[in-house]
Amino acid sequence: MPAASHTYAFLGPEGTFTEAALLQVPDALQAVRVPASNVNAALDLVRDGAADAAMVPIENSVEGGVTATLDAISGGPELRIVREVLVPITFVLVAGPGVRLEDVRRISTHGHAWAQCRLWMDKNIPEAEFVPGSSTAAAAVGLLDKDCHYDAAICAPLVAREHAGLSVLAENIGDNHGAVTRFILVSRPEVLPAPTGADKTTVAVPLPEDRPGALMEILDQFASRGVNLSRIESRPTGQYLGHYFFSIDADGHVGDARVADALAGLHRISPATRFLGSYPRADGQASQVAPHTSDEAFSAARSWVESILSGERPAGENGFAASPTA
Repeated sequence: MPAASHTYAFLGPEGTFTEAALLQVPDALQAVRVPASNVNAALDLVRDGAADAAMVPIENSVEGGVTATLDAISGGPELRIVREVLVPITFVLVAGPGVRLEDVRRISTHGHAWAQCRLWMDKNIPEAEFVPGSSTAAAAVGLLDKDCHYDAAICAPLVAREHAGLSVLAENIGDNHGAVTRFILVSRPEVLPAPTGADKTTVAVPLPEDRPGALMEILDQFASRGVNLSRIESRPTGQYLGHYFFSIDADGHVGDARVADALAGLHRISPATRFLGSYPRADGQASQVAPHTSDEAFSAARSWVESILSGERPAGENGFAASPTA
């Protein structure tokens, strides 16, 4: 990964869960860190060469995929995912000086944070109105503006500690105390991280034709080669109503024969398939590989076909054993 002189962009402002994810990257503490106002802005800094990589959220264990990221990395100039990071998520409700819980009528935060605190809100402040914010930290910092048009914000505990003037009205307000958000570090296309045996590959696959069995044909490219899918989501391409692409995470690395063969099959079906990266899994969980889908099995199969094409007798081909007679 980049040396200490490199620059990282992240979904800002400072104090977001995204910055916490970035700080798990080796050298991030010494590198230049540039907050961006939204996911597209962070990725554009990478595409324009102003940053070497950007950390953005892609998936939450409660709310699912982050659509802004799924769409942004699947279109425009190509980018590559080179690392993923998992961050446990906890939330607090904060307000400015003198504001009490019973005074709160309008609450700002990121949409995913609001979704993860919805039950708490319904129970404790059922009349509260949600005001969408670009990030949890931005919503909290906005409370310090004298012209702020909302009463409270949902954010990370770190934000409340780092900004004088914010008071915590309630702690641990998330509905799921085991919530985790997955973040990805995205760079311009470069040399792929080497296979580790515990990897993930991400692709975006446009549905070439809306017909019965079209999705099954895509999925079969993975299933027939023993490649497990850990995530698949459909997203509109924006071209016209009913036109979709599939964002897919597959277990394994493009350097694995079974994954490479599956991607080749995808490309035959949908030539506009976009490869978004092969990178180490954050949880270190190794892929389960059946013997007939191992690299050795693919190599042996290729050698067998090549021997047939060359006119040689395939090694070990002695016919079937005779069936026993009664």
